[in-house]
Amino acid sequence: MDENRSVRTVVIPRRDDLEHARRVVRAHLRPTPVDLGAGTPGDPALKLESLQPTGSFKVRGALSAVAAAPAPRVMTASAGNHGLGVAFAANALGGKATVVVPRTASAAKTDRLRRLDADLVCVGESFDEAEEHALALAEASGWCYISAYNDPYVIAGQGTIGFELDEQLDGPLTVVCAVGGGGLAAGLALWAAGRADVRVVGVEAAASTAVSTAVAAGRRVSVEVGPTLADGLAGNIEPGSVTVGLVARYAHQLVTVTEDEIRAALRYLAAERGYVSEGAGAVPVAALLAGKVAAYGRVVAVVSGRNIAATALASVLAVL
Repeated sequence: MDENRSVRTVVIPRRDDLEHARRVVRAHLRPTPVDLGAGTPGDPALKLESLQPTGSFKVRGALSAVAAAPAPRVMTASAGNHGLGVAFAANALGGKATVVVPRTASAAKTDRLRRLDADLVCVGESFDEAEEHALALAEASGWCYISAYNDPYVIAGQGTIGFELDEQLDGPLTVVCAVGGGGLAAGLALWAAGRADVRVVGVEAAASTAVSTAVAAGRRVSVEVGPTLADGLAGNIEPGSVTVGLVARYAHQLVTVTEDEIRAALRYLAAERGYVSEGAGAVPVAALLAGKVAAYGRVVAVVSGRNIAATALASVLAVL
């Protein structure tokens, strides 16, 4: 990622933005279910965002952002799930989406993007390269750019998960979620801000720690990104991303999980709970099973997506 590129001006979302996003999301999506389990770290309740029509929670933020876009033509960069959400939202709201993905993006996700009639552009070997290209295309074309994480409407949309949890679970709660660019953690943390009965814990793959590194340093720091089953979390963050400040201010804990811990969580979800998850969707469960979360009250893990290539899942499950 170019360290010298300009910082975009992005408005920090407010509670009012969450209420607006809630209305948009309710108009297009049903609440996702919660599998209660025992509600303990070893058998957490599961908020099944993997059952969204696009297979991921990202559709929430996409609907919120596309609904707020000043024009029907939108542009984004994505490792896959955010692109699926934007394409779905554009179709639902009468727009058109161009999605830039790295050439390394999961085939399971790119195939679905094509079926959603998105204009698909494959550039670079990493999310960072795809993001830079998409930003340049948006600036040249004048289309509205929707970041997968650094966007107030996207952040607010992801925070609508919290409103559903209010209706589905009694507190106090520890809500554990994945962290890539930080949009989900920022949205949930904003929902939980000022509440004594909710704690939000963010979980990164150890191979990609852009947000926790930025929180610790007080500024964006470019990190080395390694290969990970949690491909949806892999990548650096845009300079000036507002997610960092929101996570630093309102989230209660940030932890990381190893690749072996992610594999163990995928196996647990499939064998013990009966759910397919992608690597990024399993990291909250991985952190809980590994005893890395300071639990408070009932524990709920946000299983954020299911879009994993069949070959990757089969490889993980082969040891069962």
